[in-house]
Amino acid sequence: MCGIQVLITQTSDGANTETYNEIWANLTATNSRRDAHNEISVNVGPARIKLGAHVLHLRGPHTQAQPLVAPTTGDILCWNGEVFGGLDIGNRNDGIELLNELQRQKTHDPRTYIQRTMSKIEGPYAFVYVDREQKHVWYARDYLGRRSLLTKTMDSGAMFVSSVADTADESTAWTEVAAQKIYCVDLNARSLDGGILEYSWQYAASGLEIGAEDEHLVLPFGRVDQTVDDIGPISDVASSVQLSDLAEFPDICKWQPYIDRLKSELTQAVKSRVDSIPPNGTHARCGVLFSGGVDCMVLAAILTTVLPRDEPIELFNVAFENPRQTKLQSLDSVYDVPDRKTGRLGWNELERIDPHREWRFIECDVPYSQVIEHKPHVQQLLVPSCTVMDMSIGIALWFASRGHGTRVTATSRTEYMGQSRVLLLGMGADEQLGGYSRHRSAWDKSGPHALAREIALDVERIATRNLGRDDRVVSDNAKEARFPFLAANVVAFLSQTPIAYKMDMRYARGVGEKLLLRLLARQLGLVQACVLAKRAIQFGARTAKMESSQTRGQDFL
Repeated sequence: MCGIQVLITQTSDGANTETYNEIWANLTATNSRRDAHNEISVNVGPARIKLGAHVLHLRGPHTQAQPLVAPTTGDILCWNGEVFGGLDIGNRNDGIELLNELQRQKTHDPRTYIQRTMSKIEGPYAFVYVDREQKHVWYARDYLGRRSLLTKTMDSGAMFVSSVADTADESTAWTEVAAQKIYCVDLNARSLDGGILEYSWQYAASGLEIGAEDEHLVLPFGRVDQTVDDIGPISDVASSVQLSDLAEFPDICKWQPYIDRLKSELTQAVKSRVDSIPPNGTHARCGVLFSGGVDCMVLAAILTTVLPRDEPIELFNVAFENPRQTKLQSLDSVYDVPDRKTGRLGWNELERIDPHREWRFIECDVPYSQVIEHKPHVQQLLVPSCTVMDMSIGIALWFASRGHGTRVTATSRTEYMGQSRVLLLGMGADEQLGGYSRHRSAWDKSGPHALAREIALDVERIATRNLGRDDRVVSDNAKEARFPFLAANVVAFLSQTPIAYKMDMRYARGVGEKLLLRLLARQLGLVQACVLAKRAIQFGARTAKMESSQTRGQDFL
């Protein structure tokens, strides 16, 4: 993992040096919370480029300092990502291997080598690449937007590219780099912002293949299958049983191939995301942000099948003191929030299905005073996201990923500091499997075709949603968020699976949405979790409406 910051100026621009230096220093201070910092400066044509990187060692046998420089061409790569497929990485550093591949492709086709190489890569990333020969600066986020990358263009024409924002200078705004494109700054142009070329990701089409001799960026998955022809009536058996634990689900034989395939694809996704984590001594290498809901429960249940038996797994469960709620309700503890209750049940269920694993359940209790103390810092990390809902979600993720809390066992409670540098999160399950209330509303109002269209739209919008925000918040704690439900193989499988075998809104809430995932959970032995209704983190952990019931999620901070 690497925090990136880049400044591109005209070599003749000396009047604004003090302003640039102040912004650069602020970016360095925020990015450096990830880990060690290194920077270089180069002249490329009429431009002066300053590049900084902050590396947290998560790949290869040792920490690889960045920015990376190609010895032959002098090209420079800042890489904040993980290559989980498309290149043979082994135990080597993926940034070095990617730079080597870019250099190989460049010798074969200097016109389209960036597009050809990035079309091969599977995994989350943000990068900046300086082609010194062609006088180009390339930058992008991956096609699902799983890593943060922001830009800021000054009135002078100077351009910043960074993993995080600086909020001290408000003369111009930071914007999130759109994940649907790869961008190229042509330094030969008269002005930097006027010389930005864009290359869009496309779905594979007839005659268009990965590696073709053209400029296309080809997505590794297709459009969502909106077929609804396979929907039939719910049987009388299902209606009478109420499916309280999915044990008597009708027509399970029809669903079984999809259940088995989802298990296989998720297992592959989890395994590829944890196998490469460097050893951490006797400490945990990987944890799960854990509410006890079906998404994180399935991830934890699969994680225990791929990690070595002697490794602990950390389950981080966050709860907030909400002063408005404590006034309204009589609680045994101010932290007795919905996610704490389901989290404890989920932890007990995981211990039941795998009693030989060391499950570390960490209760991350957050007093309201700490919310007030850290809120300004979290608000800076959110930029350019800036709504009440962004804060409610962001502050929950920040405290959960920080990992400060109490480790709970059957007989003791001890103060604990999280050890995992990689955290698995369940983002992407709701969009693909019908987990949001708007999906049920679409069904209720207009039936299966409307539901299919809503799912397709949500999957299309994943790249424009909030993954960049979430990455900024989690990375600030020197942790890396990984999203198995958004692995390319999982998205490809779910996109080609008919709607009728992913969800069925004719069943009650807590069953019909994400039905395929619930059936997998039941098969994994997660009897209680498989029928829990979705609950957003801001309500489960009680970060929503802390001060007033009148605030709305879309209100600006």
